[in-house]
Amino acid sequence: MINSAGISYNTKPYRTGAEPVQTAVQQKSQPVATAAATEPSATTHTSWLYVNDIHGKMTNMERIQNITYQFDKIPAEVYSANFFTNLSNNDKVHKFKVASGDIILGANYIHNKVASKFLDWCGFNAATIGNHEFDVAKPDDLMKLIDDANCTMLSINLEPKPNTPIASRIKKSMIVDCGGEKVGLIGISPSDLLERNKVNDTLKEFSVKDIDTTIKLVDEEVKNLQSQGIKIIALLSHSGNKNDKRIAKEVQGVDLIFGAHTHELIEGIKEGENLLYSKSGEPVIITQAGQDGEAMGVLNVDFDKNGVIKKAQNNIIKTRKFNRPLYVKDSVETILGKPEVIGKVKAAVPPPENRLIENNPHANIIVDAMREELGSDIGILNSGNIRGSFSEGPIDTRLVSDITPFEDKMWVINLTEKQIVDSLKVGLTSLQKSSHKPGILFVSGLKYKANKKGELLELEYIDRNNNVRKIDVNNPDTNKKYTVACDDFYATGGNGYLKERTPDSEIVKKLDVDKDKLACDYIKKLAQPIEIKNDDRIVIVD
Repeated sequence: MINSAGISYNTKPYRTGAEPVQTAVQQKSQPVATAAATEPSATTHTSWLYVNDIHGKMTNMERIQNITYQFDKIPAEVYSANFFTNLSNNDKVHKFKVASGDIILGANYIHNKVASKFLDWCGFNAATIGNHEFDVAKPDDLMKLIDDANCTMLSINLEPKPNTPIASRIKKSMIVDCGGEKVGLIGISPSDLLERNKVNDTLKEFSVKDIDTTIKLVDEEVKNLQSQGIKIIALLSHSGNKNDKRIAKEVQGVDLIFGAHTHELIEGIKEGENLLYSKSGEPVIITQAGQDGEAMGVLNVDFDKNGVIKKAQNNIIKTRKFNRPLYVKDSVETILGKPEVIGKVKAAVPPPENRLIENNPHANIIVDAMREELGSDIGILNSGNIRGSFSEGPIDTRLVSDITPFEDKMWVINLTEKQIVDSLKVGLTSLQKSSHKPGILFVSGLKYKANKKGELLELEYIDRNNNVRKIDVNNPDTNKKYTVACDDFYATGGNGYLKERTPDSEIVKKLDVDKDKLACDYIKKLAQPIEIKNDDRIVIVD
């Protein structure tokens, strides 16, 4: 609902009447019955605005900045009146703003500058380093972006090479002093970082600890903060929900885990799901707000004098309900410049519910552009590349970049039928994975059918004269080759779609341009207005 303060919240607390979370530790930690023990215990009131996995979606950043402005301006007892009840004149609600990584996406420095300034404009206390922060290929560029963010960057499990200058920009933890009550923040990066990113000069400066070592490091840092008198500790985790649950159960002293990486939308607070207990029995709350800035959250928490959670309320906010203020759009365009209108959409089918494992007409226009503009037999694009959709109305260059924001380089390579079949099969394994990663491959010049088990059933090649050639998926030709338009992520073996990096002998050409530029050039040539419709080039059957 939208309350009188203008902020959209799920205002129902996670338990009827918002009674305290009761734990064995709280019961154990009660003092012996003395006269002093009968005095009311102090309560620390906190409200946490959190985001994760925005992936450079600038339009949603603009909406989130509008929400953060209201979060700062409006008293917590107003926007969460049913939670912060009966506050005395001496009570204060301490507010925090945290980001759990992947605010940046792609290698475009100018676009990343918007994402970096977003952290500054919103006034985030801290952010952790996700995998997409390492899309920034040059270490000096990442250092500049961190400086622009004016926000402390946290990661305890990144290990820099000796004398790496950028290491000084990344801290293990920080302490925030909120009027006498000090709160500790720790950050962790994904342990699968090297598997998720294309190797570049920035990534070469770091290694990352595995999850078991990471948990030990978090435990050590918690003890370090506690030795300084810190009772309330939050973890900014870009490690995924499965690992977050491990940390909650195995580490004593972490109260809140602001999660990311697995793009899960965790609404409310449910015991056993995102309300867990540490090995000593204290409650731990885990959050995560989906992906692409489509949602964000506000977590309200009251702590007792020992830093143990008394009550909590998790509110998910759908950002589409909020406007993009003109002053924010102007600030963004100061960095990016004015977008160019390149076409118009007459009508568009809705985007798929899960872009990683479904045919996507909004992606098909991008991969068609790759094939047509580069003159190849086939176009291939991994589904993780698509981060948005077209809608009825004007198409401008900014929208296209929003849909395919990665700044890769385009290649044309030779692949055999067998390599193409094997590559499609790698993508189809995503149908049997809960994460749906790495995602299926979008195609141009091909049409294929698979079942929900991820088995490739049929494959056809359609040439430029619409002649159809069936390819035997069980016995593909190891000699027949096709020219394939793709990006360098795919061509160099990203996500394992190809068994190995394309050898120089099979590279037809390399271009210093990404698919967003090809798509803009392609759309300009189409008869206007265009229609985004399903052509069933990828069919998944039971």
